[in-house]
Amino acid sequence: MNNKIVLAYSGGLDTSYCILHLIDEGYEVHAVSVNTGGFSNEELVELDQRAMAMGAARYECIDITEQYYDDCLRYLIYGNVLRSNTYPLSVSSERAFQAMAILKYAKTHGINTIAHGSTGAGNDQIRFDTVFISDADDFEIITPIRDKKLSRQEEIDYIHSKGFDWSEQKKNYSINQGLWGTSIGGKETLTSRHTIPEEAYLSEAKSVIPLDLEITFEEGEPVALDGEKYKSKVSLIQKLNEIGSSFAIGRDMHVGDTIIGIKGRVAFEAPAALIIIKAHHLLEKHTQSKWQSYWKNQLSEWYGMFLHEGKYREPVMRNIETFLTDTQSTVNGSVYLKLHPYRFELIGIESPNDLMSAKFGSYGEENLAWSADDAKGFTKIFSNADRIYQSINQKNE
Repeated sequence: MNNKIVLAYSGGLDTSYCILHLIDEGYEVHAVSVNTGGFSNEELVELDQRAMAMGAARYECIDITEQYYDDCLRYLIYGNVLRSNTYPLSVSSERAFQAMAILKYAKTHGINTIAHGSTGAGNDQIRFDTVFISDADDFEIITPIRDKKLSRQEEIDYIHSKGFDWSEQKKNYSINQGLWGTSIGGKETLTSRHTIPEEAYLSEAKSVIPLDLEITFEEGEPVALDGEKYKSKVSLIQKLNEIGSSFAIGRDMHVGDTIIGIKGRVAFEAPAALIIIKAHHLLEKHTQSKWQSYWKNQLSEWYGMFLHEGKYREPVMRNIETFLTDTQSTVNGSVYLKLHPYRFELIGIESPNDLMSAKFGSYGEENLAWSADDAKGFTKIFSNADRIYQSINQKNE
């Protein structure tokens, strides 16, 4: 019997319970964390120490942050993807990539059993399982929290019974932190009426003096802040998260349809994601045609929905990515913003591809590329279909 099992390990209560439970079940536990930009070096050391102290045979952290940007986040930027026009898929976009990294680890080490700590009441169980099940090889999936329908207190009691301490101090809120933002769940998010308190957020509004900011884009990707180029897009996002967090920018509550069919509500904090998406969108308004924008909006909505529901491996996603990439060739230039506590303003743009060119005229002021007679003739033809319909169908009063 191959008793090895790969546990998708976050270090929280659920996956800590899973280590101890799986060992009791006779498994050799390989605890694997997948870093998509949400862990600091100090936190990774703590994860390692905790997993090994609880009896894991092996701990490993797989860093896929750059891959996560290249294969996912840049398409969310290209598409200005906000679920329900609100949520930038801060955490949900990570899950498929974490699952694929876990799958790769299992194959590399010849392990055909995978465990994760998802409950039966959320989206993550579907996202993880969809990736594992869709693989050509057969993997057994074990989910102790879901299968046993455990409460948090039952998990804590079990951990204590094994001689380990688990403090629930500051655990009133479930926090998932990542490169593209942080989601926060608590008793308030289970209602339709209340919002989470100020202290539940990770950041504080330390900066009170408005700050001017310039973001430079090249073919749709952010490459510089205030004229300073960054070696990687990840480091730029991390810096923008730091700046935005000091103003407590990017907070909101998202209400949406879950994969399992019920409404869900979550608080989130995503300064870099919201600033970049809004800045990118403004630049596109100046540099893309009417129909480029229209069709990109349609496909971007589908892309965000499929990603949210764990369908990253659906082949049509590669087709949409090709389209989104092709739309970005003219999305170049700088976007100017002003940051304030809890909010930001979009001031304007400068771009070599700006279609708001004065040589064709100024909207509402003067026309340079057509005459008054041209305008009259165009309007007459443009209105022709309406005129025909009304002449045939208009009823006598």
